[in-house]
Amino acid sequence: MKRIDFCDNWLLDGKPVIIPHDAMLSAPRDADSPAKAASAYFTGGIYQYTKKFTAPTEWQNMHAALYFEGIYRSSEVYLNGMLIGGCKYGYTDFTVSLNEHLKYGEENEIVVVADNSRIPNTRWYSGSGMYRPVSLLLGGNSYIHWQGVRITTRSVYPAQIIVETVHTGGDVKIEILGGETVVASGFGDYCEITVPDARLWNDETPNLYTCRVTLLENGETIEVLDERFGIRQVIWSNKGLYINGKEILLRGGCVHHDNGVLGAASFPKSEWRRVKKMKDAGFNAIRSAHNPCSIEMMKAADYYGMYIMDELWDMWYKPKNKYDYGIDFMDNYVRDIEAIVRKDFNHPSVIMYSIGNEVVEPAKQKGVDLAHDMILRLKTLDSTRAVTAGFNLAMMQGEAMGRMDAFTGESAEDSAKPAKKSHVEKQRERINNGSQEFNNMINTAFGKMMNVGTRLPMVDRTTTPVLALLDICGYNYGSGRYKLEKTQHPERVVVGSETFPGDIAKNWRMVKRLPYLVGDFMWTGWDYLGEAGIGAWNYRSEVGIGSEKPYPWLLGGSGAIDILGNPGGEMFFAAAVWDKLERPAISVRPVNHSDETPKTSMWRCTDSVPSWSWAGCEGKKAKVEVYFNAPVVELRLDGKMIGRKLTRNCCAKFTLPYQQGKLTAIAMDVHKKELCRSSLETAQNYRLTVNAEESSIKAGDVVYVNVAIADEKGNVESNADRKVNISVEGGKLLGFGSANPRTEESYLSGSFTTFQGRAQAVILAQQS
Repeated sequence: MKRIDFCDNWLLDGKPVIIPHDAMLSAPRDADSPAKAASAYFTGGIYQYTKKFTAPTEWQNMHAALYFEGIYRSSEVYLNGMLIGGCKYGYTDFTVSLNEHLKYGEENEIVVVADNSRIPNTRWYSGSGMYRPVSLLLGGNSYIHWQGVRITTRSVYPAQIIVETVHTGGDVKIEILGGETVVASGFGDYCEITVPDARLWNDETPNLYTCRVTLLENGETIEVLDERFGIRQVIWSNKGLYINGKEILLRGGCVHHDNGVLGAASFPKSEWRRVKKMKDAGFNAIRSAHNPCSIEMMKAADYYGMYIMDELWDMWYKPKNKYDYGIDFMDNYVRDIEAIVRKDFNHPSVIMYSIGNEVVEPAKQKGVDLAHDMILRLKTLDSTRAVTAGFNLAMMQGEAMGRMDAFTGESAEDSAKPAKKSHVEKQRERINNGSQEFNNMINTAFGKMMNVGTRLPMVDRTTTPVLALLDICGYNYGSGRYKLEKTQHPERVVVGSETFPGDIAKNWRMVKRLPYLVGDFMWTGWDYLGEAGIGAWNYRSEVGIGSEKPYPWLLGGSGAIDILGNPGGEMFFAAAVWDKLERPAISVRPVNHSDETPKTSMWRCTDSVPSWSWAGCEGKKAKVEVYFNAPVVELRLDGKMIGRKLTRNCCAKFTLPYQQGKLTAIAMDVHKKELCRSSLETAQNYRLTVNAEESSIKAGDVVYVNVAIADEKGNVESNADRKVNISVEGGKLLGFGSANPRTEESYLSGSFTTFQGRAQAVILAQQS
């Protein structure tokens, strides 16, 4: 079927909106919001989108449908007043047929209702409404079905693929193109093709081909469909994870679905930009936490070479929130599985499906049986990828002992009862209410307890039945079990599906040493909205709920890369451990807070940033972190040596009085011979600067514009923040804001205060 963009000319409550659109972002934030910190104190609602269009008379002999990539949540789609479809899950793509109720040659009206009024229904910021694109699908009497082409790599040496086509009428011709050249071809609905001298796909050489499927009728071309794919084979065992016969270690980051100042709106440019920045920073893998990722993220991952663990759900039938998808899960999970396989099948970047995050149901036989059913369904639909899950083994043990009443202690049926706190929540609340110094000590101990507790024999007994079903066992905060599996479960393949960023060095040493441990996914690769303050280092004496913080906290605050796309100390730490830095990375703890003790978090190991420009902080204590995979680091200020230190876990730390100048880090070998160096400079004569990330812009482009308080060399001043007002000519402002994790300012107002000298505008370029 022909796919046509259908994102134009939509109205929300009678006002024009740009699709993709996040309706929650324009909703008020309220300290008393039932969603609380999880959704960053935003409120929900029921949103009605409408679009009018004329269906040409020639459509009478065609098949017409709409394809929605994602609507949050509980959507219903109406055509001319008649209900024609919808989807309960906010992250499943779906189609609805238009034929039965179309008026040909006349005006038609589509109405999409997204009901996100019942909150809380998620543990993070979900957004609302038509946050992913929508397309019109058209096919004649003979047509190729939507998502009806499946390309499977049969072998890589030699390179053989299978192309299966589902179509109505006609005959199928297959051509495989390398660039513009046809390199192989075949005929038929089931076509086995050998690709000579094939260029294989992996993270280092992400070679892509085009499969051109031509539908013929009596020798005449009826329809042509191009599908991009890569030739690659995924094999896993207790000897490791192999792509095309080469062992791969996953340098992973967990990523939520929102796009910073755009909220949940999923513009293709945003997804491609994020994948590229993560790849450039050193990642080679993304876990979509905790729902199926967007199509554009997969396309970008295919192009740049990024492995994806595509995750299905954060909950099964036992809700973690009063109104979450657990209410609808059992009636819809089969549909969700079928949808994710159709969406992912031709994308070489997707190497694993995850059937859930920190679900506790498999602590009991009913949950194990459900997991078995899910895995069997996935394997029946797609046997080429591994099936995993992000299991928190300690939480499953808590469930087995009756101490984990989901996360809130409340299901939909129990909503009239007072909420009970889980054991984990009680522990976190006690941690939160302590002094900052005591909090930090207990916080660290609690994180270690989560990892070490997984070694207990009773935890192993509880979790083994479900882990035995998985191809690759995903452990959330379970690094304490890694070494044990060599003798206790030698057949297992393990991945660190979610880990503390401060553990990256010791975890990576185990990844390199233990063949059955195939990678590590740190929390998180990119900061996000919601779970407000869970990872932020807090210099305020505020008391929140558990690990989260009170209004007006907005961001999770736990990303190695902030919501604007800027890396910090955590990113440098990981890149150094992975040996992906070309030169030393200098990162400085906020000097303007150097005389304060922060309340730290398990989900953040440093709040340092790459800046040596802190106006008004002369003489204050500056804590400098230098990251690089070298034995020794020397630090100099304006040429004068501050100190020379041995690195520990690829990091050397220095303390010195802050003063303006040029800070230089020199990496050295064991003989004190210089390997390389890098510098940070204090901004001089700084001013407000505005720089688009691209120089060539055309109508329809989404443009990222970085706003900074910086000098002419690009040095950013980190302690002279100011409110900035922005206006746009020849375009539409989609969002404007900073990476400040705690603010009452709105990304939609056009006015925002910089944070550590930076802000960002995202603009849709339009015809002037």
